[in-house]
Amino acid sequence: MKILILSAATGGGHLRASRALQNYILENAPGNEVVIADALKEVHAILDKTCCRGYHFMATKTPRIFGRLYRASNSDTPLYSLVSRFNGAVGTRLLPLFQEEKPDAVISTHPFATEMVSYLKGKGKVKCPLVCLMTDYGPHRAWIAPNVDAYVVASEGMAAQMADWGVPAEKIHPFGIPVEDVFFSKADKQALRREFGLSPTLPTVLFMAGSFGVTNILSLFKDLVRSDASFQILIITGRNKRLYRTFRKLVPRSPKPAKVVFFTDRVADYMHASDLLVTKPGGLTTSEALACSIPLAVFDAIPGQEEDNASFLISHNMAIPLDSRKNGAAEIVALLEDSQRLEAMHESCLTFDKSGSCRDIFSLLERLTGKDGEESA
Repeated sequence: MKILILSAATGGGHLRASRALQNYILENAPGNEVVIADALKEVHAILDKTCCRGYHFMATKTPRIFGRLYRASNSDTPLYSLVSRFNGAVGTRLLPLFQEEKPDAVISTHPFATEMVSYLKGKGKVKCPLVCLMTDYGPHRAWIAPNVDAYVVASEGMAAQMADWGVPAEKIHPFGIPVEDVFFSKADKQALRREFGLSPTLPTVLFMAGSFGVTNILSLFKDLVRSDASFQILIITGRNKRLYRTFRKLVPRSPKPAKVVFFTDRVADYMHASDLLVTKPGGLTTSEALACSIPLAVFDAIPGQEEDNASFLISHNMAIPLDSRKNGAAEIVALLEDSQRLEAMHESCLTFDKSGSCRDIFSLLERLTGKDGEESA
């Protein structure tokens, strides 16, 4: 079976989910082929740059406007119809990719790609099954299209809203968002802390800070290290060089043990070494944290999908919200000092088990393509 995964670079989550699924299939079902393509790049380089840069600018510089547009496009309004028609119109530019790859099934991890392929299926130009893989914890109408054969969603609670939009229940599969297997693996927390040069016994707070507003995260860190509680801090800045340089200056003077890390491929190990994750509630970061069973303190949620993700986590006792207008450090310390509450949140994360996501998605593809009776690893 040849599987085409269509993603986009409007945020890193779409591509990370795509790669997690690709890696699982190639490692566990040899003989199958998985190709990942960026749908926006395939359509036109200018469209790709416009969408990606526009998303980043609005999400970071004008989040309130972004949130209003997100909500406006989540109902049957002229804006929703305009976006849908535009994606359909440019979808024909994906035809050369389909003609070259000849996939048996296509998975879309981005709503624009879902609408493009749905349009092509409606015109009879693409005939293979289309699976829409939604990479956030709240449904949005932009993901819903008439010719989708199946929807893979993050949680069971998303089904009711999708049913209101006319999606048949049998098309909705709450398998969870795919993440790499390493996040689900068991780890020796104390051994990892020793490896990272930290105390094996001190409570550990992990900041994943690369996409924060620099001012907000620095203020939170400075308030936190001044508290009387006993704990240590790990900071991953990602590729944010400015933030990394700033923390490199702050960490040696910190009254609390602290370690700052630039971009790393060992995020899972840092999560496994920690007791609490402080982060923005992006769909993939959230899913990776839940796979590691680490409670979250969510911060600076972008209005729209990140607010939906935060609401899901908080309502299921897997996260606490941090209000940037209040003393978020005090809320973190209070949680660290309430071991019963922190353990209950850990158990909630552990109970939310989506470790079979990649396996279940691959089985779904086999059923949709009629290849479930064929021999596969």
